[in-house]
Order: sequence, then structure tokens, then C-alpha cells
Amino acid sequence: MNKRIFWLAGEKSGDLHASIVIEALNATHKDMQHEGVCGPHMQQAGCKPLFPFARFSVMGFAEVIRHIAFFGKVEKTIRGLFQENPPDLVVLVDYPGLNMRIARIARKYGIPVLYYICPQFWAWKYRRIYALKTLTNHIAYILPFEGDHFSQHEIPATYVGHPIAQEIVVSQDRETFAAQHGLDASKTWIGFLPGSRDGEIRKLLPLYLQAMSHFHPDKYELLLSEATSVSSSLFTSYLQNFSVKPSIIRGQNYEFMKHCDAVVATSGTATLETAFLGTPFIIVYKTSALSYQIARHIIKINRIGLPNIILDADIIPELIQHKATARAIVAHIERILTDLEYRQNITTRLAELHRILGTKNAATNTAKIIEDLLK
Repeated sequence: MNKRIFWLAGEKSGDLHASIVIEALNATHKDMQHEGVCGPHMQQAGCKPLFPFARFSVMGFAEVIRHIAFFGKVEKTIRGLFQENPPDLVVLVDYPGLNMRIARIARKYGIPVLYYICPQFWAWKYRRIYALKTLTNHIAYILPFEGDHFSQHEIPATYVGHPIAQEIVVSQDRETFAAQHGLDASKTWIGFLPGSRDGEIRKLLPLYLQAMSHFHPDKYELLLSEATSVSSSLFTSYLQNFSVKPSIIRGQNYEFMKHCDAVVATSGTATLETAFLGTPFIIVYKTSALSYQIARHIIKINRIGLPNIILDADIIPELIQHKATARAIVAHIERILTDLEYRQNITTRLAELHRILGTKNAATNTAKIIEDLLK
């Protein structure tokens, strides 16, 4: 199957999810070519990058506006590529702001489109579902409840399973992980996940460091995750401004999430991963004042954390914008650590995610859809 696929995954999580699909395709189609907007995981799987991946790591309405010239250049380049040398298939991965525009361009030039991990139209911009029906050939969706919407609108779509069911692997126990990172396994561990974008680091890392200062190092091990996708110099600059000295963990996020007694997670993929591993945690998010005001008027749901959305209940505390304070973070973490009944209720409800998401292999199922579309 000597075919050429154009991929567009503009975020760290999409890069990982798409890379495993590419690997599944490579297992049986050595001559298949992959190119597009792709991060390090996709590139390692054989996808040729057309743009610097870090430039796409932008979130928030105001932040996107500041980068509008770059996205305009990307769109113009892709339009030229589709016109002059069209691929056999376009696979769009999440990242709806740009991907919906690229879907329209692909449709104009008669290129089939698969949308893998579709826009969360049910949270805001529901009208996108009509565009999805018009602009895509098939949707591979990863949240079971989305299927009702697609059936209602007669949109070709398949529930392929959620990628984390296969991606999450914990390879070290707590004692081994502790020995590797110089941690005291007998202490209570509190983990902080400040995010995978520089903008999130600027907004949330100082807040997290402030919250950490309330936990005495004689009793607690404070773990801080540093994503490979953020600026190391930016990350380090904030650490120098605080006396607290957390243990910095690079990589091994799944062990990090699993072995902590409580976690503070920035809203995003990490929240569902932490929930899937069963560790009690809280969700925190802050954005610019302008982006927050815009979001307040267009988002149609009362929850932002995927675990709460999937479970349709307020299980995990959400500290958003002005509610995200160091005092609030400390109070919620202390309750998780001291109120055993409250803690047990969280872990019991989180266990339901395994049943809801199921055991389907998202990568192989999506690869099969790609093969069918290419035929």
C-alpha cells in the first residue's frame, strides 16, 4: 500500500496518540509515507515534520490571536501542498482550531479526511458537528458518549476506544521509583503536574510552588513533573525564586501519577491519566483574563475535567481561574490525605472509568479505518 498520509497533531498528547497509530500502520505497510504537523513521537515513528512542532503549543483565545500570523502561514503552506501534491488521506488529530480549517481545504481538493479524536463540540461550538458531517469521511472517536451525537446526525463514526487504555504502563513499583529518584518511600508523596506548555508553566508553576511551601519536608515528599515539551530555562527560572525544593521528575509520568498519595494536575490529558491510574487528585487551571471571559460565555458545560465529564459527576475538585489559589490547593490536598471516607469515594468512582472506556485498542482500530479509507 504505497500511500501518502498527511497528519496534523498540534499538541503533545495528540502527538503520542497519533504516533502509536503510525506504528500500527508501519507494522504491515512498510512503504506508507507520513508527513505533516507532528511532534517527536510521530517523527520517531517515521512522520516527516513540515513545521517546528513547538510553535503549535498555544492554548487560549487571546494566546491564539497573538500567533495568528504563524497559523496563517501554516494554512497557506498546507493549501499549496494539497493543491500541488495532494496526499491520499488527511488524518486530523484533535486540535480543532486549525484542523477544522484544514478539513475544509482538504474537502475542496477532494482529499478524504479522517478525524481522530474529534473536537469537543458538546462542550462548545456544537455547530461543529454539522461541519464534521460535511468535511470528513469518517470520525474515530474516543469518548463513548459522543456516539449518540454522531448517530443522531447520521455521521460515519466509530468508537475506537480511548488511547490511554493501551498507553498507560507502570513499569516500576513505588520502592524502585523512590530509589531511582532519591525519595523516601515512607513519607507522604504529593505530586504537581504544571502542564506541557510554556504558557501553563508561567501561569501555574509559581502557584504550585507557593502551595508546596505549606507542606513540611520532614513529612512530605514533593514531586514536580517537568514536561519535555516546556522550556527548561523557563521552568528553572521559577524554581530559583522559591525556597521550596521539590524533586524534579522528567518523564515517567505514569509512575509519578500512580505512586503519589495525592496529585495536583493542570487541566488536560494528565487529568484523565491520573484518574485512570486511580490516584486522588484535584484539577487546576488558569488562563489570561481575556481568554477566561470569552470561555465563560461560550462553553456550555459546567465541568472542565474529563474524568468529571465522563462520570457525569463532580468527583474531582476543579479550581478554575480566581478559585485557583495556593490556600485552596492546600485545603483540598489536605482533605484528600486526611478524610479517609472522602478519599475512598474518589478512588471508587475513578475505578468506573475502566468499565466506561473499555479495553478496545484505539491505535489498531484507527489504523484499520485508515486502511479502509485508503482502499
